Amino acid sequence: MALPANPHTTLEDRIARKVASPGYREWRAKVTATNGCAVPVRLFGAWQLHDANTRKVLAHHGGEIFVPCGNRRSAVCPSCSDRYAADAYHLMHAGLAGGSKGVPTTVTDKPRAFATLTAPSFGAVHNRSTTTNGKTRPCTGCGEYHHQADPRIGTAVDPGTYDYEGSVLWQANAGALWHRFRIALNRELANAAGLKVREFADHARLSYAKVAEYQRRGLVHFHAVVRVDGPDGPTDRTPSWVTSELLDSCVKAAAASVKLTVPRPDGVALDLRWGSQVDVRPIRANQAHEVENEDGSISETRLAAYVAKYATKTTGKTDGTDRPIRSQLCIDHAKVSDHHRRIIQTAWDLGGLPQYADLKLRRWAHMLGFRGHFLTKSKHYSTTFKSIRDERRAFRHTETLERLGLDADSVLVINDWAYQGNGYDTDAERELAAALAGRIRDNRRRKYEQETHR
Repeated sequence: MALPANPHTTLEDRIARKVASPGYREWRAKVTATNGCAVPVRLFGAWQLHDANTRKVLAHHGGEIFVPCGNRRSAVCPSCSDRYAADAYHLMHAGLAGGSKGVPTTVTDKPRAFATLTAPSFGAVHNRSTTTNGKTRPCTGCGEYHHQADPRIGTAVDPGTYDYEGSVLWQANAGALWHRFRIALNRELANAAGLKVREFADHARLSYAKVAEYQRRGLVHFHAVVRVDGPDGPTDRTPSWVTSELLDSCVKAAAASVKLTVPRPDGVALDLRWGSQVDVRPIRANQAHEVENEDGSISETRLAAYVAKYATKTTGKTDGTDRPIRSQLCIDHAKVSDHHRRIIQTAWDLGGLPQYADLKLRRWAHMLGFRGHFLTKSKHYSTTFKSIRDERRAFRHTETLERLGLDADSVLVINDWAYQGNGYDTDAERELAAALAGRIRDNRRRKYEQETHR
């Protein structure tokens, strides 16, 4: 449990006292080991290496340790968010360019598309668009010219007529809409080849990875990398009848055909669909110094970085909260815009109705009703987050054994840890940890820039 700050001292005094304390170096080493995690998990116990034959203790480390929280949201923990983004990048890039994580480089020759599926309109919202030469257009909702930082952008022009109920129900069922889109895309591809849907799996396989991103109006849209493989996955040749042009048209047709009907609270049927703005862009082989070509295509490296960035975003500074809503009091005092407060309130109210119990809307009210994973992939797209983490763990284990001059087959690893709590004890520790995290991130960025400019 965090200790209360002494009201008779300033934060600067408490930081100075912490830095001068006898255990500061040890504490700093534990924070640095987590890359400055903002809310580390504190464990107490021991780690030991035993000789596999004699059971003799060869190495020992005990006491309290810090373990990274692993939160993907940059607003909660920038350090762990960076790691998640790096893992997301490698997961995405492996499926795009191949050559790693068990994916062959031949995937670059397969039909691929970068598709963006949006939510439909539930009422007019303040918006800001620009012409091709960068000149700002007037808002289509109110006619004013909005500055890009105007907090009204994305909020309802007329809250009284905006369909908050429909938007929350759409958001809560966005995952089901995506599932239906995948089925529809298989059907469109099969029909294009003159195949029955059940025969499609014998000829080709649809692989994908998608990330959810919040728009300023508080609704998610999906960015998806879609690839068509042979029936056995990325190592299998794609049928010649599948082209990038065919994939483009099938994605648009599938998105337009999807519909999911759910009841409103009064029993009236609500048809849930994708928005009319379905963007499909071709993916080209790596050209790291270009963002896009004249045809709108995007390179593999840029696309992987783009998707990884959005995988760590929260609902936004004014869109939602990063903590679950526990009561009406949380909604009343949440630091969000009135528009997004009404979305949260609607999710909370609908979540109290028995007919929406399966949607668990109160549990996901802080996420504006969206209850899906932010990055998902099909089985054969590329590797998994678990595999990437296992590789990192194995690498560190090998490093430790090499440093101690031991062989992996001759030792047993014994871990005995007990949970002690989360976070830091004082505000001074939190400030120092944040400063360490910032320094680590700056050093990493500097090193990256030096390597890329060689």
